[in-house]
Amino acid sequence: MLAIFGHLFDPVTLLAMLAGIGLVALFQNGVGAMGRAFAALRPLLRADPGRDRDAARAAMLQIDQVAQLRGLSCTDRVKTANIFLTDAARKLANCDRSEAFELWATQLLADRAQRHAAVHRVWLSIADAAPALGMAGTVIGLIGMFAAMDDPAALGPAMALALLTTFYGVVIANMIAAPIAARLADLSEREVAWQREAADRMLAIARRENAPLRRAAMREGA
Repeated sequence: MLAIFGHLFDPVTLLAMLAGIGLVALFQNGVGAMGRAFAALRPLLRADPGRDRDAARAAMLQIDQVAQLRGLSCTDRVKTANIFLTDAARKLANCDRSEAFELWATQLLADRAQRHAAVHRVWLSIADAAPALGMAGTVIGLIGMFAAMDDPAALGPAMALALLTTFYGVVIANMIAAPIAARLADLSEREVAWQREAADRMLAIARRENAPLRRAAMREGA
């Protein structure tokens, strides 16, 4: 069994496959997206949007209470470990109009969803490229095998190349790239969902707190 697994590892073939897949993904997505795609692997296992959502809901209760008791300008005093909530509370405290906060939140979430989609596309392109390059390696191996029919000693390496490239392509696509893409898509959907929920809640708070000021301004204008 160990001997079989030993035959499955060919450093040269594997490096050639990885280099080809990397070049295809790079040409399709660009350097920036490639960098973000591999940087996204770091929080892949530790990310927990459900925990972040619950923490955001608890923070929103505090922000709501502070807004009612002290006004919107004090909402940035609510302490939270989440960067999005910290930035949103600071923006809420410094916005004179609820429309400005709405525009900021909408643009921020749209940009974040776009970045997440770009990272997702990188891993999908890797999953698509791996089997294709594996098949190309198989064809090359078969050509070498047929070209060396008169040399039995060369048939084995050529056949190994033909099979290994297909094997590597299947493993990289279906056991690495595709699961990563699916996981990132799920994390992105859940993260953007709770952040949109928090932004909508803050917008409702801003409109509630600004309503008396608007009515007063309208009366003065009349």
